[in-house]
Formats: sequence, structure tokens, C-alpha cells
Amino acid sequence: MNNKILLIEDQAPIAESVADFLTSEGFKVETTGDGLSGLSVFRAFSPDLIVLDLMLPKLNGLDFCRIVRKESNVPIVMLTAKTEEIDRIIGLEFGADDYVPKPFSIHELTTRVKAVLCRAGNAREDDQNVILEVGDVQLDLARRRVTIRGEQVYLPLKQFELLRALMSNKGRVLSREELFKRVWDADAAYDTGSLDVHIRWLRKKIEPDPSHPTYIRTVRGVGYRIVGDNDD
Repeated sequence: MNNKILLIEDQAPIAESVADFLTSEGFKVETTGDGLSGLSVFRAFSPDLIVLDLMLPKLNGLDFCRIVRKESNVPIVMLTAKTEEIDRIIGLEFGADDYVPKPFSIHELTTRVKAVLCRAGNAREDDQNVILEVGDVQLDLARRRVTIRGEQVYLPLKQFELLRALMSNKGRVLSREELFKRVWDADAAYDTGSLDVHIRWLRKKIEPDPSHPTYIRTVRGVGYRIVGDNDD
């Protein structure tokens, strides 16, 4: 396996237990206990995935996500002791790919980590030499590179996969449920709230004016479709 995991968790007993288990599962793990040192390790270690606590000293998890998303598409699984939906949604909007509420089972966390890595790996393997374009938006699927009006934009995995699904079906209306099944795990409970949050954040990344979308159009009562500059 040998995937590299960066674990950023300020509670030492939790960090030690998670790191030991992930190592026993074949991962190479680096740990740190605050957001600022986490940024330094991230840049030096180049992890395949980050497990990130939301409540961190020096630099919290949300600000960490915001900074990392300006530099990388690396998948992020967020740990949070908060259970309110608004906190989960904010984490997803700032660039997390998945979240696990505390207290959690190490086995559950490991399953989530493997699932996110699997999705990221499958995306790379299946998309050799495929480049999608809609207006000023370009996706190089093999490299998971998104370019908007000539500028590279970094997207978390789920937002990238949503954009891929829409661009692969340009002009076609995809229902919310269909989009959810394409992007989330097959056994995940259908959650229109999570889907709409990711669509909203995706619009902030690619639309000239997110409040009046040019590309990603809402089809009320059905779902979404993506269109080019001159399409209806």
C-alpha cells in the first residue's frame, strides 16, 4: 500500500493510537499536533491524504484547509468533536473531502481513509489522456488538474468528481440523486444537503459570479446541468 498519511491531532493519546493502527495497516504516517507545524510537514512530506482535527492550536482545521486548498488537491478527512450540521457543512465548504465525528472507531476512520484514497486512485487510473472543456473551464483528468480562465484551481476530491460528472455530460440534466451516487460511496445514505453544499462551493471556484451561475445551472426539482458560454 505505502500511501503516505499526515495526521494532525493535538490530543496525544488519540494521535498515537490512530498512527499506530494506520501504520499496522501499511500506511506511512507522519504526525503533528498543531496547524502551523502541520503546514510545514504537509509541504515537506507531500502526503497522499491528510487526517485533520478541526480544533487545533495555532492554526485551526478550517484555516488549514483554506490554505492547503490554494496549493493542492490532496484529500482531507476531518475529525471533529462538534456534531451540529453547520460545522460539518463549514468543514466541507473549506475543502474537506469527508469527516468523522468524535468519538470515533479507529476501524471506521481507517475505512473512510481507504475509501477516499480508493476514489482518488481510481480517478487517476481511469482518466489517461482525457481533457474536458466547457467554456473557460478545463479538466485534465489524468493529472486532476483544473484550469479556470488560464489559472489553476485546486479542488477537493468530491468537488472535482462533481465537476467531472457534469462536464462529462455537458448540457444533460443530472438529478441530485444521480450526482450523489456518482461521487459518494455506493452505500452512503443519500444526502441532498451535502451535495448542494459542494455544488455551492464549486460555483465559488469556477463561476465569474457565483450568485448568477454561468456554467452550473440549477434545474428546479430535478438537479443540475453544466453548459458552455453560448448554450441556453
